[in-house]
Amino acid sequence: MKRAEQNEILLARPSRFDFLLLRERVVMSMYISGRTVQRLRRLQALLDQLQPAAAPQALIVPSSPQPRGSVIVFTGSFNPPTVAHLALLKQARQFARLHAPMQLYAAFTKLTVDKEAVERPLLLDRIMLLDVLRRRRLPHAGIMLFNRGLYVEQAEAIRRSFPRVRRIFFLMGFDKIVQIFDPHYYADRDTSLAALFNLAELLVAPRGNAGEDDLAALLCQPQNERFARYIHALPFSTNYRNVSSTHVRQGTGEYTHDIPQEVRQFMRETRAYARPLPRRDGSEVDYYAERVKCLNKLLGI
Repeated sequence: MKRAEQNEILLARPSRFDFLLLRERVVMSMYISGRTVQRLRRLQALLDQLQPAAAPQALIVPSSPQPRGSVIVFTGSFNPPTVAHLALLKQARQFARLHAPMQLYAAFTKLTVDKEAVERPLLLDRIMLLDVLRRRRLPHAGIMLFNRGLYVEQAEAIRRSFPRVRRIFFLMGFDKIVQIFDPHYYADRDTSLAALFNLAELLVAPRGNAGEDDLAALLCQPQNERFARYIHALPFSTNYRNVSSTHVRQGTGEYTHDIPQEVRQFMRETRAYARPLPRRDGSEVDYYAERVKCLNKLLGI
């Protein structure tokens, strides 16, 4: 029987798995090549440099282009990366080509790292997974890492860390621009927005049922008009507007078409989003937790 078929049996029928096969699979999954370990160590060293309490800071993952000129930055959790994430990045790449020279980056913020006691997979694993996708599907893009979570702080980090950058665009969906304009998030909304738009502009893609007309209506509201010139609509296919990482994490098989093949492989091999597997004695084995222990040991964390 092929290993892929064995894996599918274990995932589809966890209550009737072969325990010898499970043991073999656990051992194999804990094997990480020396090359991968070295890359993980380099990424962890970057994360160690990013302290949320320090001044805004940005770093780039190895083999990413050096930021200069104009940049588009798409910050997210990518948990996991979906076909919509990739499609949106590719659409942004088209915008970048029309406004060349301009560079494109997906980005993570370390600010959420404290959630990793309850959030899976590790930030380190998510960066590695997205980097695999970047190298194979978006080779001219890069990955950026921040120590802060607010857009204005990330813009400050880019200006501080990469002085050759002249113009910053943050890429987001329509739901995020609605939050940015919501006064409930600010003590002084207009002052905060002025600080953001003094440093950056926004590229906004349709999300769900909200399209370019909805964005135009939002920008035409009297309280938002002064900021409209900093916000640009990015066309985006309706095929991806309802794709959700949350649905994928919930584990329903109907959403497997919403993730690239590389993500499906990662999910099968690590069981990062799967429930612990039951043993015959009533105990459970948390497959991904064992992987985390192995990584921590290898990386000296």
